[in-house]
Formats: sequence, C-alpha cells, structure tokens
Amino acid sequence: MRVAFVGKGGSGKTTMSALFARYVAGQGSPVVAVDADINQHLALVLGLDTQPEPLGARLTEIKELLRGDNPRIPSAAAMVKTTPPGRGSRLLTFEDLPYSVPTPEGPRLMVTGPFGEEDLGVACYHSKVGAVELLLNHLVDEAGEYVVVDMTAGADSFASGLFTRFDLTVLVAEPTRQGVSVYRQYRDHAADFEVPIAVVGNKVQDPGDVAFLREHVGDDLLTWMEHSPAVRALEQGRPFALADLETGNLDALAVLLKQLDAQPKDWARFGRQTAEFHLRNARAWANERTGLDLATQIDPGFVYGPAALAQ
Repeated sequence: MRVAFVGKGGSGKTTMSALFARYVAGQGSPVVAVDADINQHLALVLGLDTQPEPLGARLTEIKELLRGDNPRIPSAAAMVKTTPPGRGSRLLTFEDLPYSVPTPEGPRLMVTGPFGEEDLGVACYHSKVGAVELLLNHLVDEAGEYVVVDMTAGADSFASGLFTRFDLTVLVAEPTRQGVSVYRQYRDHAADFEVPIAVVGNKVQDPGDVAFLREHVGDDLLTWMEHSPAVRALEQGRPFALADLETGNLDALAVLLKQLDAQPKDWARFGRQTAEFHLRNARAWANERTGLDLATQIDPGFVYGPAALAQ
C-alpha cells in the first residue's frame, strides 16, 4: 500500500510520515519511506546522521533500469518522469526498490535529494521528484508492503501526476485557518481524480481544537495527534522510542494504519491516470523536449498490477 503525507509547511507532515513509518515497521511489516520534500529532513527523524544517495543523482540509471526491453522506449533519453511501463519494461517488486538504505528505526529510506549548486536559479524541484514518480509507475506492491512518502508542502504536490499514485493521501492539518485552507485547496484539486483523502489533525491541545477541525473538515477528519512532549523530544534530537508516545497518539497511528489497509487497490485507476498525466506532459513540454511523440510510449496491451509480472 502507498500513502502520501501532505500539508502546509510546518504542519508536522515530516514528523507524521516518520512516526507512521516507524509504527508500521514496528508491527513487523516491510516499509520504505521516501523523502520527496524539498526540505530533506526525513533521514534525520528516522535516525540517520547522513543523507542517503539521492535519487535525483541516479535518474539516468533509474531510467535505464526501468525501460528494460520495452520496444516503445529506445533509450533513457526518451524517458521522462511520466513515462509509463509497458510490455518489456522492468517492473519492480517491493524488495527491488533501488537506492534505499536501512535506518535505525526499521524502515528503509529513499530520498530525492536537495538542490545542487547547478540547480540554483535554473531548475525546479519536480525534476528530482520525477524519479519517485517513475519508480511508483513501475512498482507492483502487494498487501502488507508499505511505501510512505513525505511530499512537498502545500498545493505544490499537484505540480506533477505523482499525487495520483497513492492508495491514500493523508493531509496533516493544524487546527488553524491556515491549516484547513490547505485542506480545502487539496480537496478541490483532487476532487476529479478519485484520490482518497483523510485528514489527520496535528498539535491538538484541547477539545476546542478537535471541534474546530470537525467544523472545517467534516467527515474527512480521520483522527488527530495531541500535543506531545515525546514528539517534541524527537524533534529536538533527544532520546525517543515509539513507546514514549502518549496512548492517544499511538491509537491515532493505529487508526491511520487501519484506514490505509481498508483502501481498495485500484490498479485500473493507476493505469488510467498514469496514461492521462503522461499525455498531458507530452503535450505541454515533453514532446518538444525529446523531439518525439511520447504518446506512442503508452502500451494499450499492458495490464497494471500483479498480472503484469506474469506478462
């Protein structure tokens, strides 16, 4: 199952991503956490002192790996971030995800990487996030396997089709007008794309905060995390274990996992939306960039999901 954490900058989505990844790993399930935020902090929260090798630096290698023997893709240069898999492509199982490293807290970690000197003033961050989109396009994950992605802040997540690649999107919202305004933005943008959304309140201090979230979010409010001295210790780099979390906050993580596990795995939707966003990008910029008609990369005979492994 794939889950994305989104929200306003400063809402706590990176901390929530890390806590949830740690919680799921603590239940004995395999987890890959992905830092796809421009501010790369997930490694730190998962207990690593150094950043793993960034996916952005390996983009050509990733493309070479994924194109496999697909006759519709003659070279890595012909691939863009939205290129879909087809017959002959290298499909990934959960254990095949490349460039991930173990963390002291259980999950494996992949990172898109920060801006480099060569990027400043000339590149947007979506070129690095494109590596995650390609990997998820080619991933065939099974029940009981979890990909947890810390996304870019705010509505910037909608700058690519990556937002449609998840079984559930969790919007982390503080009980403030700014926090719920990002929820409305996300809800409205996602409405036409069958993107399941759940809201997790964060930094909740009293019943009034819960009432505020219910008033502005309604039934999308799944659960909430109370203000937590244990989480503050984590964020300040002091010793922290999941057992230090307050009972209510551990219960919130359990509710979130139950909701994720209850989501249907809709491979047909993934396939439709992968093709849709590939065509959008092809028309907008990618055909001109590559000098090719990238619509021909879509393989109408390709079937998404476990059946594709048999193909």
